[in-house]
Amino acid sequence: MNKISTKKMSGTKKWIAASLAGVLWIMPVVGSDGILQIGQGSSSIAEAADSAFSVTKLGEEVITSGAIMMKYKFTAARAGKNVSGLADVIRVDLNNPYVSLDVMTGKGGTLTTRQSTGGMAKETGAVAAVNGDYFNTSAEGAPIGGQVSSGIVMSTPSQLNGMYAFTVTKDRKPVIDEFSFEGMATALDGAQYPLAGINKSAYNPEGGSSTYSHAHALYIYTDAWTALQRPKNSSTTPTEVLVENGIITQISANAALPMAVPKGAYILRAHGLAAQYVIAHMVVGQALETSYSLVSKTTQQSIDPASLQMMIGGHTILVNNGQAATFSRSITSIGGYRARTALGYSQDGRYVYVIAAEKNSNSSGLSLTELQSFMTNIGVWKGLNLDGGGSTTMVDRPLAEMSTRLTFNTEYGTEQRSVVNGLGIYTTAPQGEVKGIKISGSSVLLIGQQAAYSLKGYDTYYNPIDVAAGNPAWSSSGGSVTVKAGQATAVKPGTATLKAVSGAASASTTVTVLGGNDITSLTLGTATGPLTVGSSISVPVTAVTKSGINIPVPNSSLKWEFVGFKGSVQDGKLTVDSINSGVTTGYAIARYDGFSTGVVLSTGAATPWENFENVTYPLAFTTNAAGVTGTAAVTAGSAERAGSKVLSLNYDMTAGSGKMYAYAQLNGTTGKAIPAAATSMSVDVMGDMSLNWLRAELVDNTGATVYVDLAKVIDWNGWKKLNIDLSGYNIKFPASLKRLYVVNVEEGQDERAKTGVVSFDNLSFTMPSLSSDAGLPTASVSMTIGQKSIMVSGTKKAIEVAPIMMNGTTYVPIKYVLDAFGGSASWDAVTKKIMILRGSKVLDLTLGKKDFLLNGMRKSAEVAPLLMQGRTLVPLRLVSEQLGLNVKWEQKTKTVTIES
Repeated sequence: MNKISTKKMSGTKKWIAASLAGVLWIMPVVGSDGILQIGQGSSSIAEAADSAFSVTKLGEEVITSGAIMMKYKFTAARAGKNVSGLADVIRVDLNNPYVSLDVMTGKGGTLTTRQSTGGMAKETGAVAAVNGDYFNTSAEGAPIGGQVSSGIVMSTPSQLNGMYAFTVTKDRKPVIDEFSFEGMATALDGAQYPLAGINKSAYNPEGGSSTYSHAHALYIYTDAWTALQRPKNSSTTPTEVLVENGIITQISANAALPMAVPKGAYILRAHGLAAQYVIAHMVVGQALETSYSLVSKTTQQSIDPASLQMMIGGHTILVNNGQAATFSRSITSIGGYRARTALGYSQDGRYVYVIAAEKNSNSSGLSLTELQSFMTNIGVWKGLNLDGGGSTTMVDRPLAEMSTRLTFNTEYGTEQRSVVNGLGIYTTAPQGEVKGIKISGSSVLLIGQQAAYSLKGYDTYYNPIDVAAGNPAWSSSGGSVTVKAGQATAVKPGTATLKAVSGAASASTTVTVLGGNDITSLTLGTATGPLTVGSSISVPVTAVTKSGINIPVPNSSLKWEFVGFKGSVQDGKLTVDSINSGVTTGYAIARYDGFSTGVVLSTGAATPWENFENVTYPLAFTTNAAGVTGTAAVTAGSAERAGSKVLSLNYDMTAGSGKMYAYAQLNGTTGKAIPAAATSMSVDVMGDMSLNWLRAELVDNTGATVYVDLAKVIDWNGWKKLNIDLSGYNIKFPASLKRLYVVNVEEGQDERAKTGVVSFDNLSFTMPSLSSDAGLPTASVSMTIGQKSIMVSGTKKAIEVAPIMMNGTTYVPIKYVLDAFGGSASWDAVTKKIMILRGSKVLDLTLGKKDFLLNGMRKSAEVAPLLMQGRTLVPLRLVSEQLGLNVKWEQKTKTVTIES
């Protein structure tokens, strides 16, 4: 074995704690033998950088001495259109002795114990961090690439082509290269056998003689590997050797040792020829030596792991010599526009760039080619790709704060995916003198909201320092916010400046109080509920600003109005105290500075639809993709569903490709009927943490197919109740539910499980008695321009004000429309607002204004309502489009006919 330097494995604590990182793979597929297969493919050539790609720096903030957070906006041309997004870059100065980089690993610094990036940062004291290496999501949880943490080998590089790694040497030099592993076990009699790796999951090696990573191979598993299987799905039967303090203490032929690796020990795992070597040359009680080295594939030189501060595995190289590099490996499975993570360093080796591109409601994500352009734009000389997509997570500690927070929302919101490792940034600076202070607290408030603000300081090394003992004095200017001892109350819309003074130091911050004109929607987490005395439902309210930010609205900022019943809202829960006589539909209206939204409560709410206890119609598994298999059947429930029956959808997509579906089909091609208009549905779902997409397929009475999202991501295990608002799907009832199904989309497919079981129970539909055409009065109303009479289903009635035509727009008196078709209208003389309630619709109009609110959403009409002879006239088009009525116009007679 050609090597320059080696480390002896004599059972010392330092070596035992080591385990060089795993193997990186692309396009993983589990074969029939259960082995992870690595799709090698041909190397892809990086596309030429798009000249339309541009990068703008938005700002920066110091995290700690030697580490700066920089925010960028990028713009790219895609299919003839410009798109934009955001990326966050932490620049680490290796010339600064107080800042360092290291690898964070699972829980407690061990493999096979996945944890979120934020959790690892908190556990290890990192001031910032990003998710790290690729890993097989269906395996134990070990990195694919090599890993060295604090100078100790944690896992070895896998035998895969084109997989790069990032290292920092102990003399603080960054290196990006491909690495291989060489190792040797030497028995007391001098017989030797090559080591294949340390702490590796099963995979398919590339470029060697073996198809299986563990066939005829000798591996080391240290106490950093906590899983009992070493590894699972290896397609081999192991012979294992326990080594403690450099002495063989147990040998188990053709069977794994029934134990985890003891602290300070390691287990040799052998198969085939390696197992024959063990049986022939190893004896309990004898000494065993092992040696290993890392080898640069570029220089062919061996590297002593003790010379490295850290190593983390990555995927393809992205940038070399300041230019986009040819991809070193197929990128087919990691294509598309996704959230991305990457590492790079400057030409002089001084700066390391920790990069995360966002993919969320504020950002479009990047392709790998665009990521190359971004990196070269910000000064990266050499860089590689880390594990991106849904795993992309960055946390950082804001200036003067004590702990890290999520830098941006992930592809799946604020939830952080559990991963095997991450790259942490650490400070070793001593405590310095107070350098500055800042006010910590929300920059946006809602009217009536109370919020706490605190004064926090940072020292000469930009690390947090306690300044609370200074008893700061607080003041507010602008009139929109009052403040006392750090407790602020938002009084009215506008901008206020909060100021805190502590001794000779002072700080100020701007706080904006949002008014109704600053938001585009006010939404309730629960749109419908039961109208029964004593019922209580959760009514969380969220405001969406014009800039697209979601803000939870505290109850102190809301005014509630109840129509048709008496009730109250306390701690975010609506309780029905009594119901007015004859009322079957009630409304709870939440108002915020002229903005409103409502909950529709009905005696017909939450109607049980299917609990799978006595199913009399056929259920079947179907799919759209060749190779996808599964079952759909009523089975006995588990956990809290023990003793009941549930619908279980079992799927296996490992032999499929592309966008794959697994359907549980109800009642053949017909589906099961939903007899009345439903505004929402609920279903209990046992999730499988597959990260797949969960949907339902309905067909309405026009024959149109409607696809309803139950959950964008199945990111939970066990049973969970899902509540789905159907009001925005424009379903024409009665309808039928045809299929419940799981979707595994092609983009990012390597991140999601291809096998799993999802179960369903207790499907209910909320069917308010006045929610749509199914329950509202049926009528035909005719009005003639200028005439003070109306024909209602053939009966003539007098009206106080006639419909009119003005500037080409027809206006009709809303009161008479509602009298005929159901609903009510109320008038607020102070705000000049008309609130219309009809079925599941809450409509707020304002005289003279084109903007209106429908179920909490701001919309705009072509013309505004007007007041005529004490009656409100509304544009005819608004009646037809927003209240769900059909309108006909007879030009010759100037007659309007409205029908339901």
